[in-house]
Amino acid sequence: MTLRLDELTLVETVKPVTRPILLAELDFVSGTKRLWSGVGNLVWNSLTWEGTGDLGRVSSIEETVELRAAGMSLQLAGVDADDLTEVTAEPIQGRRAKVYIGFRDANFQLISDPIIIFDGRMDTIEIIDGGPTATITMKVENRLRDLERARTRRYTDADQQARFEGDVGLQYVPALQEIDIPWGRTRD
Repeated sequence: MTLRLDELTLVETVKPVTRPILLAELDFVSGTKRLWSGVGNLVWNSLTWEGTGDLGRVSSIEETVELRAAGMSLQLAGVDADDLTEVTAEPIQGRRAKVYIGFRDANFQLISDPIIIFDGRMDTIEIIDGGPTATITMKVENRLRDLERARTRRYTDADQQARFEGDVGLQYVPALQEIDIPWGRTRD
């Protein structure tokens, strides 16, 4: 994904001192979790983002010229053992995850709106237990990965009902399997 920087952000990237921040928005079943790479809370877009400080890590985000799905990982260290049950109990696979980059000025205020640098789907979680605390690493797939998945749709009434309840467009398909339809000839 090619980044489109606004004028204020573009000027900030060429200064001798820059203050970049990363923000992660994770869509869990229980609610959206918003984290950022600083300390304390950050309010942006009328939403509160919790700081991870030195405990959070983001892997490199690869941009390729070919049409290929490149994933990334998000890591959070120092997670209490009590919070691990909450993390492992929630289904995350296929849920949306976004990562933004933004810049702050000398007064530590956002210069302009952060921009999305990765938009994908959560895949798996790896937990390294270190006694009272643990480290959680979440793998996030690029949305292009969906192109590699097999589609298992069938032209059956049951499949159509699962997708569009009440639609009767495919209810006669089983009867058509054994029927002899004479096309362009007379019946015997």
